[in-house]
Amino acid sequence: MVVLTTSTQHSRQSQPETACVMENNTLHQDSDDAQSLMVNEDNKDETTAQAGGESAEDPAEMMVSPVKDRMEEDKFIEENRSHSTVSEAEAKEQFVFNEKGTQILINPPRDIGSQTDTTIHCTFSANANQWVIYDAYDEELKKRQEQEGGHLPKENTDTDRKKTLLRRTKIEDISDKLRKSCKIMERSVVQNNHWDIAIDYKFYEDPADEFTGHEGTLLPLWNFRYSGAKHLMVNALCWNRRYLDMFAVGLGTENYSDRQCGGMLLVFSLKNPTYPEYAYQTDSGVRCLDIHPQQSYLVAVGFYDGNVAVYNLKMEKPEPMCASTPKTKKHMDAVTQVCWQKDDINNNQNFYSVSLDGHIVSWTLVKNELAFAVKTKLSRQNPSMEGRRNKFVKEVLSKVSCTSIDFHKEIPNLFIVGTLDGKILKYSMTCTGHPMETYDNHYPVSAAKWNPFHPKVFISCSYDMTVKIWDHTIPSPIYNIDLKDPVEDIAFSPHSSTVFAAMTKSGKVCFYDVSISKYEAICQQEVVNRKKGQLTKLEFNPTHPIIVVGDEKGCIHSFKMSPNLRKRPKNKEGQVLPLNPQEEVSKMEKFLISRLNERRSAK
Repeated sequence: MVVLTTSTQHSRQSQPETACVMENNTLHQDSDDAQSLMVNEDNKDETTAQAGGESAEDPAEMMVSPVKDRMEEDKFIEENRSHSTVSEAEAKEQFVFNEKGTQILINPPRDIGSQTDTTIHCTFSANANQWVIYDAYDEELKKRQEQEGGHLPKENTDTDRKKTLLRRTKIEDISDKLRKSCKIMERSVVQNNHWDIAIDYKFYEDPADEFTGHEGTLLPLWNFRYSGAKHLMVNALCWNRRYLDMFAVGLGTENYSDRQCGGMLLVFSLKNPTYPEYAYQTDSGVRCLDIHPQQSYLVAVGFYDGNVAVYNLKMEKPEPMCASTPKTKKHMDAVTQVCWQKDDINNNQNFYSVSLDGHIVSWTLVKNELAFAVKTKLSRQNPSMEGRRNKFVKEVLSKVSCTSIDFHKEIPNLFIVGTLDGKILKYSMTCTGHPMETYDNHYPVSAAKWNPFHPKVFISCSYDMTVKIWDHTIPSPIYNIDLKDPVEDIAFSPHSSTVFAAMTKSGKVCFYDVSISKYEAICQQEVVNRKKGQLTKLEFNPTHPIIVVGDEKGCIHSFKMSPNLRKRPKNKEGQVLPLNPQEEVSKMEKFLISRLNERRSAK
């Protein structure tokens, strides 16, 4: 320890004062402690030198020397302890350790109990109807108004009810007017947004048709979609015969596991392509539909579960006006086609339906109910089934599944039916037991439709990639063309008797005019890429040059046909003449005669 002291010069009796105290391990070389340490270090050097010389002579003594060194070091430390300047009392004061113990307070457990009043049980029963509920709400309203300070005058319940009914009728009238005005505003806004397409739809004619000969094109217009039907495919399309800007769409799915999701019936208008005018959710997928030709607010619908229904567009309820049930009889398989007919003798609306179960059924609307009547049951005649005794096996093996039905435009009792067996059957309602004629040259038939002009001609298509034109008086086809792709749907054009459109599974729409070229298409346009989806249905507008095509993703594509796809005769001044049915019949008759002459010359 080094201690520095100071003293004053003027005071004689002053004592030295401590200025700095610093603990230190250094010793003064003249002190006794430093001299003893120096002597010990010299002794160590001499012992190490002697040990080094002896180790070369006697290695055993080298093993003992470290032990002796340690013993000497211990003795030296004990001798120096007596000379150390720091005492044991001072060392204890420098290193003082106090041990203290603490204990955490533990809360004692407590039990808290509460007691409630016993619940009072009572039994209540009453009959509730619409008027009781209304009176209860009325009384509650009066109590609230009395509590707020307003007292209602007491009046008779009959007068109150009359006033409420009047209020309701006024509110309904206001809501109807508001709904109509909102629709008009919505249509005007949409037409302003799509004004370029609306102008093309009304006035644009493709000038390229004047330089391409007989070939034409399809001008894309609008795409109709509904957000609630993205997972459904378009199964049916039908234009309204009275309101030519409206068409109905039936959506469903062919996957049996997804049929529980239901389907939809939508009614779109060209005036508002963004949102449907009517939308109905169905329990089962919609497979087919048809709009009444005179009463355009009635829509007949066929479902995958075998039921049929009739929707009234005038009714605000999202339910069908009448529908079949298992109790009132229905089809045993999916309904593939429905078709309205003329009213019966009692002025009741009726329509026909065909199904995969092989039944042709007539449905009559009587007091908002559907009357079921089986007109005929299709069955194949197979001699191998004559020896079978089991009736159920006979029925299964003899069943013929129907895929389409179409009634003649001039002869109301005559109709044709397409089947999965590839046969087309001609029936008459006067004799529905057996077919009048069987046309067998397909497998299977996807669609069969009459020509809108010529009374003898109908057309058919199939998944065997062929399209055939028939004369119903001849059992073999008059015209046959291979499209090299399965044909989903086909239809004659309402603008020309010799023009038809075919839709292939690869996503193409092909137009043919047999009066110009029998095997070359005048228009072949891809609507949907095969990787993105497939086409399912097509339908011509009965008056306007528009065709709509549906795909499997629930989208409806609309196109305007160029002038070459709807050619009509012109006068000397260049003006287009109105459609003349007799000229269209004669044009198709020339084609039939030329085909018959080619057959005779080939024989």
